[in-house]
Amino acid sequence: MTAAAFAAPAATKPSSHACAADALIQAQKLLEFHTDGDDRAKVSGPAKPLPSIVNPANKQQRFDVLEVWGYVYKGQYRMRLEYWRDGKDCVLMGQEILEHASL
Repeated sequence: MTAAAFAAPAATKPSSHACAADALIQAQKLLEFHTDGDDRAKVSGPAKPLPSIVNPANKQQRFDVLEVWGYVYKGQYRMRLEYWRDGKDCVLMGQEILEHASL
């Protein structure tokens, strides 16, 4: 076996609620962008903290991950927003949107 096979996975660390209010605002913007400005696009709170992730550019840093759900007519969308927290500031570093659908 290789040394990589024995490497322990990164420890799971919870995300903070500190950026939850900003996550709802940014999720609304992301959903509107994704749906070309559909006025039926709405997000549902609260933002749910998920396990944080390692910053791919600096393994010593972690990003908080917050999950928000959005809706447009009959469509559901899961959005995950990644934040770097610098004191009281929330810096949006990444965002993901995925339509929740069975095809």
